[in-house]
Amino acid sequence: MVTVRLFARLKDLAGRPELDLELDRSMPLRELWSRLQPEIPLVMEWVKDKKILVAVNQEMASDETVIRDGDEIGLMPPFSGGARASSVKAWTRIQSEDFSLDEELSRIKAVSGRIGGVAVFVGAARDFSKGRPVRRLDYEHYAGLAEKTLAGIRQKAMTQFSVIEVLIIHRTGEIPIGGNIVLVVAAAEHRAEAFRACRWCIDELKATAPIWKKETTPEGGIWVEDRP
Repeated sequence: MVTVRLFARLKDLAGRPELDLELDRSMPLRELWSRLQPEIPLVMEWVKDKKILVAVNQEMASDETVIRDGDEIGLMPPFSGGARASSVKAWTRIQSEDFSLDEELSRIKAVSGRIGGVAVFVGAARDFSKGRPVRRLDYEHYAGLAEKTLAGIRQKAMTQFSVIEVLIIHRTGEIPIGGNIVLVVAAAEHRAEAFRACRWCIDELKATAPIWKKETTPEGGIWVEDRP
């Protein structure tokens, strides 16, 4: 048996967050789609149009990835950007509670006396988007894969830029208007490299992290995603 997990708009289309499917043999993902067609036909239209991303056991997959008994398959719409971290000292975290900018800045500046520039990006929930008022935001993430993605972004930034430390926090769940959503802090000896790393991290997060945003408007809830 394999477990198929659905996220954001896809779980709305399917009317459920996950389903279990019996397999009589191992098979590539492309063969599994016909098994899923009668179960979640609206989702399979997205699969056919190549509008989704697929992960197998929390690793990104392709149509040729072989599925075996016991696997977990995640079907994901394009990401909108954004499990709690086991330690408050982690440099990358996904959490429901708000973060303290002062606390995180103090922590990152304490890493080294060589830090001469700290670049900070804070994403906040606004009350207007794409021509319509927004009453609140809700964020959903693929627990496990999202944490791995944030950790990978930090690691790449540490090797690609001349930085001393990088911190990334993204909140999940309901975010009130005006509330903090995401924090990226990059510390370096000089400001130019700190700015470059900070901008790269937030751009990479929005493009690759399995985090989805739902806007509540007067017309109802709308999932926000960058569709291919």
